[in-house]
Amino acid sequence: MLKKAAAVFVVCVGLATWISCGTTVSHFVYAATPASNQIFAYREDPNSGVLTALAGSPFRASGQGIEAIAIHPSKKFLFGINSLTNDISFFSISAQGGITEVTPPGGRTSVSPASVPRFMAIDPTGSLMYIANVGSNNISVFSIDPTSGAVTQLQGSPYPIGMTPLNMALSPSGKTLYVTGGGNGAFGIVQIFDVTGVTSGTMTPIPGPQIAPGRSPVGLAIDPTGSFLYTANKTDNTVSGYAINPDGSLASIPGFPVSGPLAGPEALLIDPSGKFLYVANAISNSSNVGSNLAAFSISGSGSTQGGGALTLLGNSPFGTASQPSFIASDPNGKFLFVGNQASPIAIQSFSLTVSNGTLTSVASYSIGNTPTSIAVLQ
Repeated sequence: MLKKAAAVFVVCVGLATWISCGTTVSHFVYAATPASNQIFAYREDPNSGVLTALAGSPFRASGQGIEAIAIHPSKKFLFGINSLTNDISFFSISAQGGITEVTPPGGRTSVSPASVPRFMAIDPTGSLMYIANVGSNNISVFSIDPTSGAVTQLQGSPYPIGMTPLNMALSPSGKTLYVTGGGNGAFGIVQIFDVTGVTSGTMTPIPGPQIAPGRSPVGLAIDPTGSFLYTANKTDNTVSGYAINPDGSLASIPGFPVSGPLAGPEALLIDPSGKFLYVANAISNSSNVGSNLAAFSISGSGSTQGGGALTLLGNSPFGTASQPSFIASDPNGKFLFVGNQASPIAIQSFSLTVSNGTLTSVASYSIGNTPTSIAVLQ
């Protein structure tokens, strides 16, 4: 059964691993497979996008159902949330990219009284972790100790949101949290929270008209400048787009929702330059629209008339294996990694031509069990 892809977060930090030519810093790519409670780990050649499995990979998590993973900005820790045991695992990261699970006193950190944690975000300072719980319809917030990596649930957490979360993303500033919800064909909602007071026990809804992008808004992406937000509406086969106001509220952009070559759009990714939006089409149909990545250019900036509009690239979509369900970016913006959730189950690597957004397949790596999240470390 297809699993909804967990949120993916890419953190850029430094590791000095020398290679033969060109860029001299290797990147490390990690993929979570909840059915086997494992994390697959690879060294990525930043010149070619080729992945090589690390010694000891895959690494087993002690929790059950590891859904989403994220890397701490310090580069020292990788966190994972376990949907079946309702807790948090964290791993130390070696200079060679290998990971070792750290067991704090008392064992893994529980997210109770919440249940079925599925999405995770770490704020830019590395001091806070947000977890969206699909079993209890709320958001748990934890502080992170920058030295030990230990996490502690904050006063006031978890915060009820009154809907089943489908995805979650923090603004680049870390001041605003966006949560999408509304499954089973229902019209979706984007809830917006001011989280500047979360350490004192408050997560405040930002007032404004209800944002209803479309049915089943499972995909969510914010551009690197914090100017635009997009949702992939899986049941409607559309993408909706909004301008982000200074207070974090959203404003409609003319021309949305966009349809184009979309079939069960499952995930979104904006490349690090902020110029291109990629959409994972997870459902194949009679017109062969699905099992590919649709690609759009993004116009303007937040202050430019027409900013945020999407234009389909002429050579899009780009073919993938079956059911591409989440996307992650190389920190340099030269490669994309796609998780495919049907046979052949694999992680695929694509090179990205930064001048025009074109994708070219590099290689596919069999992963055995369905992946739900990728994190990339430089």
